[in-house]
Amino acid sequence: MGRLVTLTTCQWADMEFETLCKTAKEMGYDGVELACWGAHLDPVKAANDDEYCKYILDTLDKYGLKMEALAAHIIGQCVGDYDDPRLDNFAPSALAGKKDEIRAWGIETMKACAVAARKLGCKVVTGFTGSPIWKYLYSFPQTTEEMVEAGFQQIYDLWCPILDVFKENGILFALEVHPGEIAFDYYSTKRLLEKFADRPEFGLNFDPSHLIWQGITPHLFLQDFMDRVYHVHMKDAAVTLDGRSGLLGSHIDFGDLRRGWNFRSLGHGDVDFENIIRVLNAADYQGPLSVEWEDSGMDRIYGATEAAEFVRSVDFPPSDVKFDDAIKSD
Repeated sequence: MGRLVTLTTCQWADMEFETLCKTAKEMGYDGVELACWGAHLDPVKAANDDEYCKYILDTLDKYGLKMEALAAHIIGQCVGDYDDPRLDNFAPSALAGKKDEIRAWGIETMKACAVAARKLGCKVVTGFTGSPIWKYLYSFPQTTEEMVEAGFQQIYDLWCPILDVFKENGILFALEVHPGEIAFDYYSTKRLLEKFADRPEFGLNFDPSHLIWQGITPHLFLQDFMDRVYHVHMKDAAVTLDGRSGLLGSHIDFGDLRRGWNFRSLGHGDVDFENIIRVLNAADYQGPLSVEWEDSGMDRIYGATEAAEFVRSVDFPPSDVKFDDAIKSD
């Protein structure tokens, strides 16, 4: 039997929890990576209410679903970002426009995620860190090395108290390397992991879809950082540059065919999943393969059902013999 095939529920948080569980099972999933927002999981309540945890676990059990990870992306974003009106979409509505309160909420809620994960039997919380220097991506006006280093240091200082709680609860935090985060490509990831070298509870959620359109070869990224990869997202993207479109997206929303790249349902993009599986097999990765389904051009039930089947088809086991042993003379 292959690895668990789970569904990341971030893009399904509009769906009531039990309905989501029933739907995930019908689509062919072994489990879920439950979003800590919307209608799925309240991490603060889970951290403090054993009966609520029992309800979550009983519902998962009712539909034969396992859960090894929680997803806390929008909460973590509120830790490292600051004074951005878009955070009002992530934090409680009562905090709208209150930048200090939003950051404080993000910090305390991330701590609650670690406690909730332990109580629910999870091993990992995936998510974002935010970034105080994402706005410096294109170094004009001029950006100094001191400004960049200050941003990395600020993320370290903000996240260490959170990671203390993760460590106390035996939970790993897995950053999804992603535009908008302090680590968004190969070398920013290398720099961040060096900054967090003394915090082994801080690692990565590998997601190839955010790398492929940047020109980074996903399986090489995975191979180089495998010792800090704590969770894996299965997600695809297609680059469709046509001489007019650009990689930065032109402020055109996802799904628009004028864009230079778009997320695609698994198997409909450019990601080389075979080599990803080969790297995972070589490293003996036994965690879930979690489908984060995004494709603005395809029905989500159709697409996510097909995606579960796709993951099973590419998740081949490693060999337990040398292929040429059979030709030995004795």
